[in-house]
Amino acid sequence: MNVRAGRYVPFATGGLQSLLQYRSMFVVTGVTAAAGAAVTVFLWRAVYAGSPDGGTGPGGFTPAGITTYLLVAQVLQILHANRVDDEVAAEVYRGDVAVMLVRPVSYPLVRLFACLPVVAANAVLVGVPVLVLFSFLVPLTTPRPVDAALFAVSTALSVLIAFCVNLLTGMTGFVTTNTWGVRMVKQSVVAFFAGQLVPIALMPGPLAAVAHALPFRGMVDGPLTLLLGRYDGAGGAVAVLAQQAGWVAGLSVLCAVLWRAALGRLEVLGG
Repeated sequence: MNVRAGRYVPFATGGLQSLLQYRSMFVVTGVTAAAGAAVTVFLWRAVYAGSPDGGTGPGGFTPAGITTYLLVAQVLQILHANRVDDEVAAEVYRGDVAVMLVRPVSYPLVRLFACLPVVAANAVLVGVPVLVLFSFLVPLTTPRPVDAALFAVSTALSVLIAFCVNLLTGMTGFVTTNTWGVRMVKQSVVAFFAGQLVPIALMPGPLAAVAHALPFRGMVDGPLTLLLGRYDGAGGAVAVLAQQAGWVAGLSVLCAVLWRAALGRLEVLGG
């Protein structure tokens, strides 16, 4: 696998230029994200309405804490929507992946560099405006500087986990002619076991144990555990980051192995 970064920069800049051709897409994404966040946030705030002022409710969350959790979870979901699964599957269907294979680059790394502008643009043009909007509407928890720094590192790792999960999903295009169902199932499973819909702290014991054993926890619950300071000292913070880093390494190896296996099944017809 060729990892010379200079060869992949054009794919990142090209992806950014292509993205900016459809600026209205960010408006639609922002409105959709804000609407989804509003439903989730105000629903859960109703659940915590009976909590004592300054006290904690179910799961050890304060009303401001659960609001922050759910709102930032929505923003993280925006960052994880990198379109890698959709684009990889489409290129396999069309046979365009064959053109990429004759180039002196690694296709998985090409997809990684191409999705980075999508992540950055979604963060700046959608995630930040949604956070600012809701900061005027509902009380939020202000994180400590050290927690904010840990959250930034954890978010970067969560983006890499999401990339690997989406790449694996897109690679199912090698074995099925329609990945729509696969992508829908992936989206639902990830949203639930990542803690985006329901915080893992509120899940029943066995279900929470399953969530902790899966990589999806590192996409939402892990970063939010650090942001809200819901960890046990420095050791607890290191454990969260180490688990995320371990999943990034494990999923990267899995992607590389399955990619080699998938190439053996590739058949492209036509000219």
